[in-house]
Amino acid sequence: MASEEELFASVDALLNEEPHLPPPAERARLREAAGITQARLATALKTTTQSVKNWENGRSEPKSPRLDAYQRLLNGWAAKYPAPGAAPTASAPTRAPAASSEPAASAVETAHVPQTLAAPAAGPARPAAAARRPGAAKAAQPTADPRFPHGPLAVLDGDGCAYGVDGIVLDCPATSVVELVEWTLRASGLGAPRLHRNGKDSDPLIVLTAAAAVKLGLPERLEGHEQRRSLRLPEDHPVVQQVVKAKWRLTQRGFGPWARIYRKIQGRERQCVQLAVLSWGALDERSWPGVAEMEPADVARVLGVYAQRVITPRGSTAVSGLELMTALRPPTRAVQDPQTGNWVPGHNPGSLGTEPVDPAPPEATPEHPVVVDSGWSGGFLNEEAYQWVRDVSLLSDEECTLPYAVGLDLNTAFLAAAARLVVGLSAPDHFVGPVFNPKIPGSWLVDLSHVEVDPRLPSPFTPDGTRPTGPAWYQTHTVAYAQELGYNVTPLEGYLRRETGAYLDPWHDRLKAAYVDTLADLGVTKELTDVEFLAAMERHKDADPAMAAVLAAIKATVKGGIGKLRERPQGRKYKEGERWPALERPTWRPDIRAAVISKARINMHRKLRNMATMTGLYPLAVLSDCVVYPSPGDSPLAFLPYAASGKPQPGGFRLGPTPGLAKLEGVQSMLWAVDLMEQGYNPARHIKGGDAVLDEGE
Repeated sequence: MASEEELFASVDALLNEEPHLPPPAERARLREAAGITQARLATALKTTTQSVKNWENGRSEPKSPRLDAYQRLLNGWAAKYPAPGAAPTASAPTRAPAASSEPAASAVETAHVPQTLAAPAAGPARPAAAARRPGAAKAAQPTADPRFPHGPLAVLDGDGCAYGVDGIVLDCPATSVVELVEWTLRASGLGAPRLHRNGKDSDPLIVLTAAAAVKLGLPERLEGHEQRRSLRLPEDHPVVQQVVKAKWRLTQRGFGPWARIYRKIQGRERQCVQLAVLSWGALDERSWPGVAEMEPADVARVLGVYAQRVITPRGSTAVSGLELMTALRPPTRAVQDPQTGNWVPGHNPGSLGTEPVDPAPPEATPEHPVVVDSGWSGGFLNEEAYQWVRDVSLLSDEECTLPYAVGLDLNTAFLAAAARLVVGLSAPDHFVGPVFNPKIPGSWLVDLSHVEVDPRLPSPFTPDGTRPTGPAWYQTHTVAYAQELGYNVTPLEGYLRRETGAYLDPWHDRLKAAYVDTLADLGVTKELTDVEFLAAMERHKDADPAMAAVLAAIKATVKGGIGKLRERPQGRKYKEGERWPALERPTWRPDIRAAVISKARINMHRKLRNMATMTGLYPLAVLSDCVVYPSPGDSPLAFLPYAASGKPQPGGFRLGPTPGLAKLEGVQSMLWAVDLMEQGYNPARHIKGGDAVLDEGE
């Protein structure tokens, strides 16, 4: 017979066990008796409505400390609302998640919550105090798609906490990369719906902190002598072998800072998880300033807002910019086979299709096979952004006596140029002596050396602003501008495209909205006066570092996405004339890149010309989308043209927060600017002061 001491020890052991919850049906009855919705209860316990639903249908259970808070609440309700005709229901034993027949499915619901967020013991549940950092109210909201209740991504720390959007924290039980992939696909509730009805859903993204990487068997740092972008784990690394053994695959890029782990599609289900390793440099400081050093919850907030407004990151911002084009213009759509009646993939009009298209020789790069194999020596398109400085001998005495040099920067100039831009969608056809048509996108061999331009302005036809000396290849917008200036153009040859469309329009629209909305979050809105706008821009980066990082990433997405359209070969082993991986993409389209840059440069020149006409002012220098003017005051307000009503004059530079409008880049003395010009340097590159260098081609 047991002794009293043994009995008391057994009882104490029971008292020390985790609190037990009543059966799932009773949990729902108690909540309904209290008049509380599942959504309101989820708010009080800092979890999701889907989690509450799962607790009430027996699919999963909470863990401490949320378990304790939920138990306290249910006990209070049980005392107030006993079951009809019975004593208050006794608590029933709860299955621990590990003992569940679906262990992975229950793991997603076991989110951590501070003890201070325990709900009241009785009475209506009230929303708990927000346990977020300042500014968290601006975080991206979880997608409304019921397939992805927890948003597009999560940041995993070394303690198994997966931080998602809007303050959600999931409990991740994975101790290996394989377990992490399977948990993500089966239990995390992560992912994002397609951006176009003919497209594909975004794969869930898991971002690993250094501690999480080590816990999963990965090295904290990825070392090597190659370029950072090409670093990866060796194929014999234990983690890579575990992935392969579990019948998962890695893309050709292997296991690097951005790793895509997938299985072939089975039925309609896509099985793919994207991993990003912070300590391996997944988030480049130039595109994501300060983000890699943030706390996991803040990293999740930054990436979550970007995912909501742009796309779930799939690599560098350049990669994401290119992927966004395809996501918004999917290459295929479902079409009905007239013979069988079955639905099959067919070309989606307005897209670039599924097969890569070789460029015309003058549109290619010198190492491209179409150039090397054909022995092409007819020259190349040189549609690049401006790098121009006015000859100091052309400065007037009046200009030299002005006290200031003021730099203006155009907001996302390449994005503004992409609006309503008609580009070629098909392969180029060669023509001899074609009649110029400004509506046909392509490349034209034409002599523009006869076009007269004021020497105080750069030539609109060359990146360095020098006057052309003979026939050269130009994109359609450049030739059309010569016509706009009143000159006849007679092309000698042309590589033109018959199928055309505004391919970049949805890309432009989405990124423009993202840019404007993010600036608004930082206090820079369309309603501001020019004086208020300049003041808001001066302090916007300090308003919220997380949102400032999102803004930087959006700008880098524009620049990088356009740059990826003509990605050059990488690696020391490349030999001229060989094809490189980027050429196998339908989005390797140097002609589209040329069209964007040509239009951006022409837009800049048109404004420079209008400014000279309206104000008599001429620029000192231009670098991409930054222009420096001599000024009587230390603000753009001192020289920008305004009507008597106070409104900006159309045609010149205007201040504002939308793409194509201008902001202040920097102010220096006129003596400083002239000194740089005399030394052969470009004042636009250094107008910010200090060691700042303009990020060309924003």
